[in-house]
Order: sequence, then structure tokens, then C-alpha cells
Amino acid sequence: MAAVDKTAPVENKTALVDYMASGCKPADQWRIGTEHEKFGFRHADHGPLPYDGEGPGIRKMLEGLQRFGWQPKLEEGYLIGLSREGATVTLEPGGQFELSGAPLGTIHETCAEVNLHLTEVKQVADEMGAGFLGLGFSPVWSLEDTPIMPKPRYKIMRDYMPKVGRLGRQMMFRSCTVQVNLDFSSEADMVKKFRTSLALQPVATALFANSPFADGRPNGFLSYRGYIWGDTDPDRTGMLPFVFEQGFGFEQYVDYALDVPMYFIKRDGRYLDVSGKSFRDFMDGKLDILPGEKPSLKDWEDHLSTIFPEVRLKTFLEMRGADGGPWSRLCALSAFWTGIFYDSDALDEAWSLVKDWNVYEREGLRRMAPTLGLKAQFRDTCMNTIANKALAISHNGLKRRQRFNAHGENESLFLQDMEEIGRTGITAAERLLNCYHGEWDRDLDKIFTFGAY
Repeated sequence: MAAVDKTAPVENKTALVDYMASGCKPADQWRIGTEHEKFGFRHADHGPLPYDGEGPGIRKMLEGLQRFGWQPKLEEGYLIGLSREGATVTLEPGGQFELSGAPLGTIHETCAEVNLHLTEVKQVADEMGAGFLGLGFSPVWSLEDTPIMPKPRYKIMRDYMPKVGRLGRQMMFRSCTVQVNLDFSSEADMVKKFRTSLALQPVATALFANSPFADGRPNGFLSYRGYIWGDTDPDRTGMLPFVFEQGFGFEQYVDYALDVPMYFIKRDGRYLDVSGKSFRDFMDGKLDILPGEKPSLKDWEDHLSTIFPEVRLKTFLEMRGADGGPWSRLCALSAFWTGIFYDSDALDEAWSLVKDWNVYEREGLRRMAPTLGLKAQFRDTCMNTIANKALAISHNGLKRRQRFNAHGENESLFLQDMEEIGRTGITAAERLLNCYHGEWDRDLDKIFTFGAY
């Protein structure tokens, strides 16, 4: 396929639809991309890592990792990221340290990538007196305590968020997630995977719930990260009911994305604030900040990256419903969705499990999952029963994939932690709360040992 010039002006909507459809690829080319975020902290006082300064900091972390072959990425003179062999290290608004993994063929490979990254991070962090925490929400630091990273796009988002929701800044600065990016073979395959994963996303939120603390105490939720997405920005978040409507496909998602208000446009290395403005006007050359100019596919890619539904479509599908956590659960999320998506029988079974759920039931599960977790009731059963069915479907899908490690083990081994949660019905968040009220004697400072990588 000829390379596409992403800087050329986009003349019509068809070009955007074709761009989305360009993600279709045969099954033997499907890949797995795992992304995860984590909180950095100082060993001395358990405060958050600032970007710069005399002591441990984010910039020093990025500089230190370059000894392992990571290449620096600068923005307006600031070191704000790294890249190596298809993977990147980037910064979230509050200094959350993110690995966006390379597209890889198996969970064994993606888990080895995560393990290598965390080993490198720990080596550099230990040298400067820092550590990293695997949780879905910062447990102790207030919004005011949280540092601000020097990335211009985040200033635009920070200023816009309070106009559209109460908790957008909490999401930006204090939450961490793990997600997996997966492929599709055709428009029909995309639609089936999109619908199945949207319906099951609250199940993933419950299974991976790991954010029961905020501001130094229990916050009343099992996944506070999941809760804050419900009051961030209704224009760009949620369960996307239109995905389940007859006739849904790439064009309908493009129509949705065109109507999501913009955040920024990047020109000559600078971010221009166009928050709240219309991409449709941009398509017509009527954007007041750039009169007569039309967007490029790069502008479209940037815009798609500012849309935050529970499942996001680009030229692949992103699963976005899980809290950040320890090493084993970073691999488990990728395993969970890969087992469902990358085996046709498993996808059929998962779709059969959810296809008769209606829009109110799906939204109800989304609203209950952050608070009740696996105990949420659904029809005549509960979330835990659905979770165990989904885990079994994924487990069998991974076995049928027959991707083995050097010991002859298939990828289903990465589900073991989640299958234990499913068997007991006790989430990681509930285990943390039990520790807090029990052996920790309500001393949340213990989390910086218990939850550290």
C-alpha cells in the first residue's frame, strides 16, 4: 500500500472514512499494543515527582532512561518523552509516567516489554531516591499538590475541562489506567468487536478496580478512576449508544468524531487553542483561527486522540475501562481482551453474552461498576457471574490461539490473577481497603510500599 501524505489537506469526509478503514488487516497481521500509566513518588517523603528541581524528578527519569537506548523527544525545549523500537514513554498531565508499547504479536512479548520497561524504570528511580506506584488514582496527593507537566496541550485541556464537567482535572492529573489496542479485519469485524467490548467494558472496570483511596482516605468507590469519567466531558466520553444502532460503521464514527468539540491544532511545533470549536467548520475552511485552511490527516489523528469514550476507535480499537495496577494485571488486561478479540469462536461467545443488553442496562452497569464492583446486580445475576463467563471465554480463546512461551505455556497463564479475583469475587480495591482497615491501621502511607513496582 502506498504511503499516505498525512500533511495534505483533507477535502471531504470520505477521506476520513477511508483513513479509519485503512486499519483493516488480515488476522495474521493483528498485533497487541499495551499502554499503562503509573505515579512517581519520592522515597524521602512520598510526595509526587515534580518535572524539574534539585531532587528526584520526571526530567531526570527521562534523561536516565536514555542509557538504555531510548531517544529523546523535545517540545518547546522541554524533554517530554522517549521512543525506542516502536514504543514510547510519555507524560500525562500530572506526571503520570506512561509506556505506550510497540505493536507485538503475543502476550508473552508484550509482557516481556512491560517487564523490561519496569526494570529500567526501577533502576533509574532507585538511583535518585524515587519509586513508582501502580494504582488507578493517586491515593494521597491533592490536586493542588500534584505537579503540572510542561506540555502545552495540557494547558489547553486544563482550562477547558471545568467548562464541561466537574471532574475533568481530577481525571487529567490524578488518574492512571492500563489499556490495550487491538486490530480488526473488516468493517463488520470492527463493529462486532466495538459493540462487544463496549458492553463488557464495565465488567473490566469492576475486575480491575484498584482506586479506593483519595486525599489520604477511602473515597467510597472501588474504581474512583471509573467514577470520575462519568463527570468529565459528556461530549467526548461514555458508552456511545449509537455504536449499537443498525447501520453503524466507520462513517457513523467519523460523524460522531466530527461533532466532538476540538481542543487544539498543532502548527509549526506550537499548539493553537481551538477548544470548543468545530472540526466540521475546519473541514469547510471556516475555522476562525485559520480562515480558509483545511485540516490534514495529522490534524484528524490529533483530534481523535482527544476523544475519550470507554472504547475508542482509531485505525484500531482501544480498550479504556481499567484502572492501573501491578505488573501482573498490566499483562492480564491485554490477555483478557486478546482472548476475546483474536479467536473467532470466543468473539462469537462474548457477543452472544451481551447482544440482548439494552442501552439502559449497559449504562447502568457502567454507573454501578465503580461503586459496587463485582457485586453489582444485573437482571437475575451479578457482575461477578458475567465476569467469570467473560474470563472463561477469554481463557479458551487464548488456549486456541496456541501462542506458547519457551516453557510451552500458552497465553492463558496471564489471566491467573484475574481468575482468582473472579473466583473470590473480591477485587484488588477491596483487598486494599481490608489492609487499610486491618494491618495498616488506617495508615495509608503503607501504600507506597505495598503498591510500588
